[in-house]
Formats: sequence, structure tokens, C-alpha cells
Amino acid sequence: MDAFTLNLLTNDEVLEVNQDPLGKQARRVAQDGSLEGLAKTMEDGSVAAGLFNRDETSKTVTAKWSDLGLSGKARVRDLWRQKDLGTFDGRFETEVPRHGVMLVRLFPAQ
Repeated sequence: MDAFTLNLLTNDEVLEVNQDPLGKQARRVAQDGSLEGLAKTMEDGSVAAGLFNRDETSKTVTAKWSDLGLSGKARVRDLWRQKDLGTFDGRFETEVPRHGVMLVRLFPAQ
């Protein structure tokens, strides 16, 4: 197993979403043609969201707070890369490659 695959399978932040004590599964919160958003509320009040692009070309995918049950500002973290992306208000947009997915976690900003 190469280092990339090992890191993918042992990513603590992704495993935390899977093993959250609430045990909630993700639900579809948005769909627009080949673009789709799934989300689940976490025990700590954050929201984990998968932003899917099933299209043949790269697309901008938007996570709207109104779809996620959030309001105000939220800190967005890329779970695949384990990197904070910044604080956003009302929505988060990102470019997702063809047949790709962005996995983020949104924390209410203080």
C-alpha cells in the first residue's frame, strides 16, 4: 500500500465523521442536475458535507447554509486535505473536478 492510500484510509478527520456518536447518516440536502450535496449533523454541532460533481467536466459546487440548517458565519475545513479553508457567510463554493467529491466540515464561527 502506498503512502497516499494509507493516509486516505487512516484519515482521522474522515473517520471521525463516520464514527460520530450521534450515528446519523448523511441525507441529500441539494441536487441540481449532476451536482449533489449530502450532509449530516455531528455531535458537536458542526455539519459534515459531501459536495459531489457527477458531470464530465469540472464544476463549481455550492453549499448553502439554508440547505444545511446553518446561519451566520462558519469555519470550513477540507477533510481530505486536513486544511482550514477560511470563514464563510451563508455559503461555500468550490471547484470540484469531474466525477469528484469535496468533503468538508462546517463549524459555527465564534
